[in-house]
Amino acid sequence: MTLEPIQYLLGAGSGSLVGFTLGLVGGGGSILAVPLMVYLVGVASPHVAIGTSALAVAANAGANLVPHARQRTIKWRCAGMFAAAGVVGAYAGSTLGKAFDGQKLLFLFALLMILVGALMLKKRGDPGNPDVQCRRENAPKVIGYGGATGLFSGFFGIGGGFLIVPGLMASTGMPMRNAVGSSLVAVTAFGLTAALNYAFSGLVDWGLAAVFIGGGIVGGIVGAALSHRLSGHKGALNTIFALLIFVVAAYMLWRSAAAIWN
Repeated sequence: MTLEPIQYLLGAGSGSLVGFTLGLVGGGGSILAVPLMVYLVGVASPHVAIGTSALAVAANAGANLVPHARQRTIKWRCAGMFAAAGVVGAYAGSTLGKAFDGQKLLFLFALLMILVGALMLKKRGDPGNPDVQCRRENAPKVIGYGGATGLFSGFFGIGGGFLIVPGLMASTGMPMRNAVGSSLVAVTAFGLTAALNYAFSGLVDWGLAAVFIGGGIVGGIVGAALSHRLSGHKGALNTIFALLIFVVAAYMLWRSAAAIWN
């Protein structure tokens, strides 16, 4: 696939927007990667947009692992178990996604975005147990949640952090702070699995992925800095971003439905 120079510029801008959103509100921003690539950058194939997005999201998540590791918020054994099970699900999901009609995939993706927005609006009051460990007793639950989350992540080519975080909390009882850090291990693993699966079928634009990742790094730095200043308004920021997701999802439903039925 050959893109125009302006499309790569738009790709860098889109990556900056996604990175900025991730840095500002701390999650959910990668869900915008696919619609930005399809409707703003102008990637004609939904499958190429999904494969390229998966690679970009995995790279950004991998970069964000470093500060969380330094802060020791990652529960490595739990994250490893969850990610290992999820890789199997991500491979199965991405294989199924490649065989699925592109426009119908975008339609389902828009429905998933509505779920993301709803989850971002939902407040969680359980503080969790910071001393939780993953052992033989809770391993089946962690593996089950990991496999199911990986399946969704691979099918839609997303990092799936908005599903992974509550999945880790539900299966282990860890606090959200630990779940957010630990989720990056799974996001990186799921994204790479889906991206490689798509790449083997020639469904990744490597140049676009590179500029998207570069833009995401810059946007993430700016978003994280602004997030620190606006830390007292996180609830309002999450609400605004959730509403943005609803608007984009509605637009995707309209465009993809029109393409399916025409």
